[in-house]
Amino acid sequence: MKILMLVSSMHAGGAERVAATLVNAWSERGDTVILTPTYSSKGTCFYPLSDKVELAWLADLAGTRMSGPMAAFRRLRTLRKHIRDTRPDVVVSFLTNVNVAAILATRGLRVPLIVCERTNPVAETTTGSVWRKLRRILYPHADMVTVQAADTAGPFSRQIPGMKRLAVIPNPLPAPLLDAPRVQQRDDGGPRELLAMGRLVPDKQFGLLIDVFAQLAPQFPDWNLRIWGEGPERGALEQQIARLRLQSRISLPGRTEAPWEELARGQAFVLSSLVEGFPNVLLEAMSLGLPCVAFDCPSGPREMTRDGQDALLVPAGDRVALTDALERLMSDVSLRQQLGVRGAAAVRHRYALASVLGEWDELFEAVREGR
Repeated sequence: MKILMLVSSMHAGGAERVAATLVNAWSERGDTVILTPTYSSKGTCFYPLSDKVELAWLADLAGTRMSGPMAAFRRLRTLRKHIRDTRPDVVVSFLTNVNVAAILATRGLRVPLIVCERTNPVAETTTGSVWRKLRRILYPHADMVTVQAADTAGPFSRQIPGMKRLAVIPNPLPAPLLDAPRVQQRDDGGPRELLAMGRLVPDKQFGLLIDVFAQLAPQFPDWNLRIWGEGPERGALEQQIARLRLQSRISLPGRTEAPWEELARGQAFVLSSLVEGFPNVLLEAMSLGLPCVAFDCPSGPREMTRDGQDALLVPAGDRVALTDALERLMSDVSLRQQLGVRGAAAVRHRYALASVLGEWDELFEAVREGR
């Protein structure tokens, strides 16, 4: 089968990581795969790609890296020609702006199209009103729309009536992750790390997390907080840490190209987000055996942790509950060991790459039969 995957960019990010995982897996099993980032500038691939994946930058095909309405129209016209020339059996697109372009570019070409939301489209606040209106108008023209969590499906179907098919498909665990070293809990009194990871943006609520850790820090002098990631909130977070005089206990080391190795060095993980689509980092932390605390935010954590069976799930935004959960986890090595083992076993079974690829194959068959 020939699969054309459309993404905005291949920078560091959850959607890009999933795109790389899927195209690598499809190509390795023998499918012909073309990956086309539609970003106006060429950029680079943060995540490694198989040599079997054909990488075609839309900016190169269009011959322009300009922005603006005319350049966007030129890229859209080039995208349509690209789809016509490559003649894929199915087109898969990620992210709202790319999905809109994909629907417009495939009109009349009789190529099955699956568009994928990579956040919670009902709860997130970063998509502008124009894109929301275009989504409402155009998504009913896609052969299949996917979301990442079951909690999202009902509200989204009511938000955008008339969609032909709406499916829930989770992110897979990358195959190499299953070979990564597991977390080893220590009870030797040495320094321990509470980890968080994500873009330094308001929705991740790292400022709230820093305040909570500051409250617990005197009680747990052997624990430090390390928040991996980069983003526009760095300056404000650094100032907050300085005001609390916790520069020696809280660090912001930036982005890492080896996230699994860094996660495996920790003793616990916390997800403090206001909203998520499907938090890859929580899934990966659990799969490595890290005991986790997560806000029950929309959407993903409840489904991923099986209603809190495999991690400590606390009401979204509840500082007191988050403080209590972290205190429990940081003070009890036995609890950390139990949650780490149970969580890893559960997610490695439910989100294995082979299982999720099987779900994708069912979607491919459904849209091709529909055509």
